[in-house]
Amino acid sequence: MAVPVAFFALFFAWPVASIVERGLRVDGVWQFGRFGETLSRPEILDVLWFTLWQALASTGLTLLIALPGAYVFARFDFRGKGLLRVVVTVPFVMPTVMVGTAFLALVGRGGLLDELWGVRLDTTVWAILIAHVFFNYAVVVRTVGGLWAQLDPRQEEAARVLGASRWKAWRTVTLPALAPSVAAAALMVFLFTASSFAVVQILGGSTYSTLETEIYRQTVVRFDLTTAAVLTMVQFVAVGVVLAVHARTVRRRETALRMVAPEEAARRPRGIGQWALFVGVLLSVALLIVLPLGVLVERSFATSHGYGLDYYRALQTPDPSGTFLVPLLDTIGNSLRYAVVATLIALVIGGLAAAALTRRAGRLVRGFDALLMLPLGVSAVTVGFGFLITLDEPPFDLRASWILVPLAQALVGVPFVVRTMLPVLRAVDDRLREAAAVLGASPWRAWREVDLPLVRRALLIAAGFAFAVSLGEFGATVFIARPDSPTLPVAVARLLGRPGELNYGQAMALSTILMVVCAVSLLLLERLRTDRTSGEF
Repeated sequence: MAVPVAFFALFFAWPVASIVERGLRVDGVWQFGRFGETLSRPEILDVLWFTLWQALASTGLTLLIALPGAYVFARFDFRGKGLLRVVVTVPFVMPTVMVGTAFLALVGRGGLLDELWGVRLDTTVWAILIAHVFFNYAVVVRTVGGLWAQLDPRQEEAARVLGASRWKAWRTVTLPALAPSVAAAALMVFLFTASSFAVVQILGGSTYSTLETEIYRQTVVRFDLTTAAVLTMVQFVAVGVVLAVHARTVRRRETALRMVAPEEAARRPRGIGQWALFVGVLLSVALLIVLPLGVLVERSFATSHGYGLDYYRALQTPDPSGTFLVPLLDTIGNSLRYAVVATLIALVIGGLAAAALTRRAGRLVRGFDALLMLPLGVSAVTVGFGFLITLDEPPFDLRASWILVPLAQALVGVPFVVRTMLPVLRAVDDRLREAAAVLGASPWRAWREVDLPLVRRALLIAAGFAFAVSLGEFGATVFIARPDSPTLPVAVARLLGRPGELNYGQAMALSTILMVVCAVSLLLLERLRTDRTSGEF
């Protein structure tokens, strides 16, 4: 636990605490009375209420739509399965600012639905909820489906032989085994939607505001650090409560499971019911995910004089305004380098943390587990701004160092590594480790020979998530990315903030390139995962 605790203390707790101190401590005196003053304001109460109920609604809607998809990916074998898994993951790696822009082009003024049927959903809560499902669909499919694919279906079949109905067998055998993964996926979706920023800002306009957008407005627009600090503390406490409830709910629910290779459990759909479910999932993916991505690609080619590559060619030329010190195409290499380093950091920190949580129990460890999830629910704006005011003096003077960006990105990647690996690690039968120890294996060799072969698939899934999150991270990176090495999301956001058709078209072109890069990376990971897991179990 020592290395993960030190990492989070230095790169998360310290920056956040510094922001809170600057906002609430004036002339050496803590201004705790500002809590009541701020939280009694009607506009702040409206923000808190909307943040809560839209996050709950988004989480429920995401689970309702994505759990059938998790089942299809886990239990069905069909042509193009790996490619389709990549397609549903691409939205999650897109910058949230581009998710909002893609849906604005689909459901906003002059969007596809407006042109075809005169339907507009922008500035409505439905646009926000649907965009959240689009963004978080992959979280449920990969987190729940990753474990579901390894559950031995013969356990459920045995219950059927003993007289249980299909529903009762699933409810009493499979659902308890999946409960930790479902709870973990729901927790991640809730935290992401509760801290939603760009999606709400673009699709909600001035009508809706979440804690995240309000913290940004108070910090960057008004420079009211006191109000921002109060809201940050409220967000921090709320996330802590959610994590405590989650820990109490799923504690002791992970059990020793009979696990198989995914290829052994997957088969072609059988019967009308399974084929109907399969087709329904394909249709939902086409409408919810493929259609917005297709609109995004179409906008990148649509110029004022017809379709062409004008916006892509413009990416190769220097920026005449001087906003970007390098050609925009260079942001692709910057993003990939940062993402690789951030993924390695997240795997080391998250792997150590998951191993510690598997071996030990107690209040200290449960608190440590909650600590790992906090970056998902605490404002990335606060973390990024905190980096600037804390990591600027020896021995931690990192403001001019490139490593600052992957460190911030790894903070968000670590929870995905832990939540993906932990259910599988806890499901490994302890007797296997004990048998290895009796045969003379050291703890390291027992882990390498027993745990690693069983969790290698989960480890690769975790790596994919960490890499994807790093590519699309925007909230903290926008504060700390250097002008000579911006990332793709930062470049897209700055282009969208500038008027003109060329800037908008270049933003669409860069977003399309980011989407293709992510898809290719995830496809390679999918192939690697399939090649290295076949025949291991």
